[in-house]
Amino acid sequence: MGLVQTAATVQKTIRVLIADDHRLFAQALEAILEADERIDVAGHARDGREAVELAASLDPDVILMDIAMPAMDGFQATRLIRKNDSSARILMLTGSNSRSDVDRARKAGAAGYVTKDRIAAELIDAIVEVVSD
Repeated sequence: MGLVQTAATVQKTIRVLIADDHRLFAQALEAILEADERIDVAGHARDGREAVELAASLDPDVILMDIAMPAMDGFQATRLIRKNDSSARILMLTGSNSRSDVDRARKAGAAGYVTKDRIAAELIDAIVEVVSD
């Protein structure tokens, strides 16, 4: 007797790259994500330049991009990643709720925007939603 699997029962794990220069925040973020069986953290970038490199080599499904990072900020890294891979799905992470940051994130090519104070409540839903689009 064979095992029958349908598209509804086979679900691909969502591979996520975390790009954030705050080590403790990135570790907490990873713990939140790894608690969800649908998500696998593929790697960590400590700055925008490393995010661009890892996005190319790891080919994650979603990139969580901090806005303010050394070497290259999240806006510039997002533009470069999207230039190299127009299908890249990037969610911007920030402590700011500034309208200008939201606008800059969209112009850079981000698929969404999550403030760090809402991470636990909204992040996993935002990741699943952006992959479903």
